[in-house]
Amino acid sequence: MRNCCISRHSEGRVGMIVRNLNDPEVIATTYRAHGGGIARMVLTSQFMEGIEFLAYAFLPQGNTLEAHIDPVEEIYFILQGGGLMRVGDEENDVKAGDAVWIPAGDLHSLTNNTQEQTVVLVIAAYPR
Repeated sequence: MRNCCISRHSEGRVGMIVRNLNDPEVIATTYRAHGGGIARMVLTSQFMEGIEFLAYAFLPQGNTLEAHIDPVEEIYFILQGGGLMRVGDEENDVKAGDAVWIPAGDLHSLTNNTQEQTVVLVIAAYPR
């Protein structure tokens, strides 16, 4: 059983960070994501340099992450389920194991058209 989720090196800098989806501080970040999804911020820029956040999102069957634009580039990694992904003027069916790169400033959405919940790992960073 771990006692903390952030370790410190002897020089005072942060070492390894371990956070679980069920840690109280992660559960407290749960929010409605773009209309139809629910997400939790697992790690944020508070802990990382270069990456804005790592989020775990799920989209119930038939729901849609509504079309939106973010100032960050994102990677949606589909862990379970799938759906119809739209980025700009393009659309593709996506499934578990697919990674989708979304450029900053591009309109995008994801519709779960499968028979199960879709689970997505979202990684976001500001473009260089």
